[in-house]
Amino acid sequence: MRNLIGNKWTDSSNEEVIEIINPANKKFIDSIPNSTVDDVELAVSKAKAGQKVWASYPLHERVRILMKFKDLVHDDREKLSSLLSQETGKPIKEAVAEIENINISIPAFCEAAKHIYGSVIPAGSEPGQEATIQMTTRSPIGIIAAIIPFNFPIDLFGQKVPPALLMGNAIIVKPSTYNPLTITKLVYLLRKAGVPEGAVGVIHGEGKVVGQALARHKDVGLVSLTGSTAAGIETMTTCSKNLTHVMLELGGNDAFILAEDGDVDLAVEEVVWGRMYNTGQVCCASKRFLIHNSLKSEFVKKLTARLKKIKIGDPASLDTEMGCLINEKAAKKVEQQVNETIAAGAKLVYGGERDGAFYTPTILTNVTKNMEVSKDMEIFGPVVPIIGFSDIEEAIEIANQSSFGLCGNIITRDMNLAFKVAERLECGGVVINGASFFRSFEMPFGGWKYSGIGNEGVMTTLQEMSRVKTIVLKNVLK
Repeated sequence: MRNLIGNKWTDSSNEEVIEIINPANKKFIDSIPNSTVDDVELAVSKAKAGQKVWASYPLHERVRILMKFKDLVHDDREKLSSLLSQETGKPIKEAVAEIENINISIPAFCEAAKHIYGSVIPAGSEPGQEATIQMTTRSPIGIIAAIIPFNFPIDLFGQKVPPALLMGNAIIVKPSTYNPLTITKLVYLLRKAGVPEGAVGVIHGEGKVVGQALARHKDVGLVSLTGSTAAGIETMTTCSKNLTHVMLELGGNDAFILAEDGDVDLAVEEVVWGRMYNTGQVCCASKRFLIHNSLKSEFVKKLTARLKKIKIGDPASLDTEMGCLINEKAAKKVEQQVNETIAAGAKLVYGGERDGAFYTPTILTNVTKNMEVSKDMEIFGPVVPIIGFSDIEEAIEIANQSSFGLCGNIITRDMNLAFKVAERLECGGVVINGASFFRSFEMPFGGWKYSGIGNEGVMTTLQEMSRVKTIVLKNVLK
């Protein structure tokens, strides 16, 4: 795979490459350019020219091209799903579902874009403006850099790229160096669908070089980054030099609360969905499990039995329910975090085994609210640390003690209690009677505190990726 800069698929200027390896079997798949700052400069210059051309396309034409892109993805869905599974290590069933989500994101953003209407401030709304009408329109920001992580590359491509293009921007996509191949194929299909030269590009390479060069460039108007909190802080610091706008969706350590009256069987199934999906590599996965003390024993017993049924294996196999982590380094980090938590006093009751990039579903009990895992240790893997609580006030206190505030949830039959907890949790989203792993394309998705800035989704991204302009008809009614 190569960079797309302007109209050319190119290698990096220094001819260095990064190898892409299948994490499940360690086989070589392909290589990508290890790009330089000079490559970024060229990409931005091409995007600057291409944006002017693309912005001249009427909205209905942009919609037509993006809907054609959707159809091209659908036609190629089997190959794209297979490639995504290979380079990411996620089960083929999950890869298929992620590719299919393009069928949701594209029409949703297209329809929303066609219904962003301006506002009119009527004459006489304030003294002295009796003869003046004011109206608002939306204009492109210009060039947007989309920095996309490894865990859900296609979903996040669908959250960032379509709205950027629909609002008349050019977009430069910076994929993860671990699994950039499927995204590159999508950029190719955008060009095939009719997006003009320079309006869309892809540039590969290390984040500290390529990502920061994009953030630092004075001609980049917005950086939309999904990644770690550390990467977000570094990017925001860099962007501040030019007052570049940022959208940051960062880390999370979501609290899962099972209240005293909660349905244990439902809670167990939601843990499987909300913690084991994508081998636990989900920003809004439930990661701290606050279980009422009266239910802990039953919960642990039933969860252990359920996790034993999960089939772990070759991601390419249709009957595989859990694959591996993105690489062995990531699995080793999960292993280290589990060992640190055990050393702090937690008890391993199930799992805790690593084989290369594979890590088994794991349950830890005897976790106290003072342990780091109960606060800011985000374990990006299939680990369930269980923290007991006696009353709901204690659960809310533990949930809110984290520096993160992405999402949260509560399992309860009492809707008054559910809304009380939802109101008091310090996070960007709360799920009632489900795990915190929930993200529709329509909803505004974003975190509080160290979990990010801004919101992505059909309700908000089109506005975030455009600028308001007010046109004044001064004294037009005189």
